Amino acid sequence: MTRSSYAALLHLPSVARLYVVAFVCRIPAAMIGVVLTLHVVTELDRGYAQAGVVAGASTIGVAIGAPWRGRLVDRFGLRRAIAPSIVVESVVWVLAPHLDYHALVVAAFVAGLFLVPVFSVARQSLSVMVPLAQQRTAFALDSVLVELTFMLAPVVGVLLATQVSTTAALTVVGCATVGGGGLLMWANPPTRSHRSPGAAQSPDGRPVRKQRVFGADLVVLLIAAAAASFVLIGTDVSLVASLNDAGRPGDVGWMIALWAAGSVVGGLVHGARTSSPPPLVLAGVLGLAVVPAAFAPMPVWLALAVFVSGLPCAPTLASINATLVRLAPEERRGEVMGWSGTMSTVGTALGAPLCGWVIDRTSPGAGFLTAGLVGGGVAVVGLVVQRAVRRRRAVAGSAAVQDAPTDDVLVDAEVSSPGR
Repeated sequence: MTRSSYAALLHLPSVARLYVVAFVCRIPAAMIGVVLTLHVVTELDRGYAQAGVVAGASTIGVAIGAPWRGRLVDRFGLRRAIAPSIVVESVVWVLAPHLDYHALVVAAFVAGLFLVPVFSVARQSLSVMVPLAQQRTAFALDSVLVELTFMLAPVVGVLLATQVSTTAALTVVGCATVGGGGLLMWANPPTRSHRSPGAAQSPDGRPVRKQRVFGADLVVLLIAAAAASFVLIGTDVSLVASLNDAGRPGDVGWMIALWAAGSVVGGLVHGARTSSPPPLVLAGVLGLAVVPAAFAPMPVWLALAVFVSGLPCAPTLASINATLVRLAPEERRGEVMGWSGTMSTVGTALGAPLCGWVIDRTSPGAGFLTAGLVGGGVAVVGLVVQRAVRRRRAVAGSAAVQDAPTDDVLVDAEVSSPGR
């Protein structure tokens, strides 16, 4: 593919609108973490650890709710599935700015549990709206737009919280969440193709036995999604620690922006190519790309290392998502994408404390090493498991072919049959 592949993608019916709607709807989800933290610390006069509990409650809610909400989309369609989310989110965010600390923890969990599943719905819709030959480009562009969302939305949240008030910021987050849900209902992108309902059938009209959804290949990919998130959050924590340790906390903003810029560049290149390595290979590259940052001197070489470590981010996530939608049966695709979100949340929940623990006991550079080696190691193990499973399938397939009766035997049996 060339640069024109993006133009061809955006000229597909309703695809450009889907990207715009998804970008707008994702903004409050990218703002909520920093806004809740600032609200707990400044308005409620609590510590950062207690702010982390609120953010953690929201994260746990998202992790539990994502597969369930994805399953609802599969069963009832987009509008019926997200209507309850819009009602619950409306109530939660009207109350949230006025709650005390303990009630806010509960509200954050409920908000996460019922969060409108815009991330998974957008990818599920892309798998339906975009032909297979263009899906690499589609998922790459989606990953790039997610990076841009997480570059811009927290900045807006911080400005609202510090220049106006955290109450106003939470109110804006609530309005944007509910408004985004309404916008998604209005757009109503397809989550299923227009095939006739009913059981799947073979060409001769016989029912096809349903395949097991969570086979080895799909489970390995879900674990790779967790590993990628582990690398990303570990890099984030280690970068902040490195700059604080060097007495350059003011450089955090532009360094993170540079890291995201690397991801944007990598994603655009990935989407313009006609082929790329498998997702597990990209996940391994993502882990290895972080390692040089552990040894980079301040600040120029660290900036270069951070940019390079960003290059495989969007390609890895895009490749994982594109492969997941191909492996998942269409009638269970929303649930599978929900599980992908849950595994990414698990990777984030494990990566931040583990890399932080290593940094506290050694150095910020060790945090980069931990993120890279653990994430890359999981990818390598996944590749080994994947190869072993495929080898076993090949052996089983060969044995089945050898045990099957030959055409001559079948013909002889038909000729000698009493009924003929």
